[in-house]
Amino acid sequence: QVHLVESGGGLVQAGGSLRLSCAASERTFNNIATGWFRQAPGKEREFVAAIDWSGGRITYADSVKGRFTISRDNAKNTVYLQMNSLKPEDTAVYYCNANATWGQGTQVTVSS
Repeated sequence: QVHLVESGGGLVQAGGSLRLSCAASERTFNNIATGWFRQAPGKEREFVAAIDWSGGRITYADSVKGRFTISRDNAKNTVYLQMNSLKPEDTAVYYCNANATWGQGTQVTVSS
């Protein structure tokens, strides 16, 4: 079973940027779609973005379209989430998911 590790979270001011990484333990990760999700305090986990194995099919939640970019580097077994123009409402723990496996999450906090 693939093991996922997220990194890149932190504290940033509104309008700033962060890049999250989701690193996988096995190369089989490169053959499956991967998604980013987030969960804010007191709220349910919600979809943010997803990318297929080739990078040719990408989807975004309406709330992040035009601000976030998902990409992958299969040579590094890694999927990225570039987050620009961050807003306080983007504050959440961000998780990646592949083949029903979740990472441990990385905290993103956006101050106003």
